[in-house]
Amino acid sequence: MLVSLYFLWSKSSVYWHWSNLSLLPYFLLFLSGGQWMLAGLQVTYLLFGIHGLYLWHLEGRRSRGEVRFNEPLWYGVTWVASVAIFAYTVAVTDFSAAWNGVQFVAVTLSLVANFGTTRRWAWSWPVWIVVNAVQAVYFWHAAYWVLFALQFVLAGMSVHGWRAWRRDERRAVTFA
Repeated sequence: MLVSLYFLWSKSSVYWHWSNLSLLPYFLLFLSGGQWMLAGLQVTYLLFGIHGLYLWHLEGRRSRGEVRFNEPLWYGVTWVASVAIFAYTVAVTDFSAAWNGVQFVAVTLSLVANFGTTRRWAWSWPVWIVVNAVQAVYFWHAAYWVLFALQFVLAGMSVHGWRAWRRDERRAVTFA
C-alpha cells in the first residue's frame, strides 16, 4: 500500500500493480475478522484497479497519438461500477448496527475517491484523507492497531499526493 502511493504521486501506472498486489492480505484479514463490507471493499478496489490500469493505458496511448478510445464509454464504466457497488452495499448493510454505518461511510467515500483516482483528479486525495480518518475510527473499534496507525501514515502521504497533483494541475493550466 505504501509503495503504491509513491507511484500514485507521479501518476505512474505502476501504482495500479502495487495497489492490486496489496489487496489479498487485507481481504483475508477482513474476511477472517468477519468485516464483510471491508472485505468486499477490497474486491471493489481490485475492480477499480484493473479498470484504472486499463484506462490509464488508453489515455497514455491517446496522448502519444496511437489510438482514440470511446471516452464516454470507458469513463461511464467507472460511474456504473460505482453506482452498482454502492447499491449493493446499501442492500446488504444492516444499518441497525452503528459500526456498520461507519464501515458504510468508509466504503462510500472510497468509491468516490477511487473514481477521482481513475481520472487523476486532485480532489480525490482529500477524499482519501477523510477515508483514512473514518477507517482509523473503525480500526480503533475493531482493535486492528497496526491498521489504525497506518491510517495516519496514509493520510500524511495523501497530503503530499494532493499537493503534487494540484501543482501538476496548475502547471497544466499555465502551459495550456
